[in-house]
Amino acid sequence: MSGHSKWSTIHRQKGVADSKRGAVFTKLGKTISVAAREGGSDPDSNFKLRLAIDKAKASNMPKDNIERAIKRGTGELVGGALEEIMYEGFGPGGTAFLVQALTDNRNRTASNIKHLFSEYSGVLGTPGSVAWMFEQKGLIKTDRIAEDIELALIDLGATDVVNEDEESTVYTNPTDLQKIKSALEKRGLPITYAEIEFIAKEKKSTDTATQEKISALFDGFDEDEDISNVYTNADADADANS
Repeated sequence: MSGHSKWSTIHRQKGVADSKRGAVFTKLGKTISVAAREGGSDPDSNFKLRLAIDKAKASNMPKDNIERAIKRGTGELVGGALEEIMYEGFGPGGTAFLVQALTDNRNRTASNIKHLFSEYSGVLGTPGSVAWMFEQKGLIKTDRIAEDIELALIDLGATDVVNEDEESTVYTNPTDLQKIKSALEKRGLPITYAEIEFIAKEKKSTDTATQEKISALFDGFDEDEDISNVYTNADADADANS
C-alpha cells in the first residue's frame, strides 16, 4: 500500500506483518501484469515493470509468480482483462483520499470502495472531487545520504531531499525518477522504496479519534485485493489540541 506520509510507512510495515501472503501476491501480480501489458515484458526497457518487479521481490514473491504475472500481461497466459481505475473520496474528518484499483470487475470494486468509505464515516466522491488536492511526484527512499550526494542529485533534477534519522527521502519529477534512482544505485546506496505517487499539496490535521478511523479504513483497503494504492492528505500526527 502506497501513499507517501507516515500513514504509508505505518501501513507498508503493518502490511508485511499482517496481510495474508496470497492477497499481497495477488495485488503485486496485478500491478506486474498491467505494467507488462502497457510497456512489454522487458524490465530493462519498461521502467514501470522494473518498479513492480522490485516491489514484488521486496515482498518475497516467488519468481514463478512474477513470471506468470508478466505472461498474463503480455497475453502469453490467459487471464481476466484488468483495468486501472482511480477512485476519489472523503474519509473521516473530511480527509481526502485517492484509491487506485486494478480490477476485472468495475462494478464490484466500486461497490466495495463505496461501502468502505461509508463504514468509516466517509463518502465516495465524483471524478475530480479531490484529485486537485494532489500532485504526482517520484519518491525514493534510501539510507541517509551525504551532503555532496544530495547536491549532485539536485543538479540531476531532484526537487527535494528530506533527511530523517538514518533515512533520506528524495523527491523528483515523475519523468526523472528512473534517472535519480540509477544515480543512487551507481553510488552504492540501497533503494528501499521507489514509486511514482500522488502526494497531497497540503496536509489536513486530524485528532486522535479521526486517526483511529483512518487507520481502520486503511486496513479495509489493505484487505481488498482490487486496491493497489491509497493516497491521503490526512496528517498522521495527532492534533496537539485533541
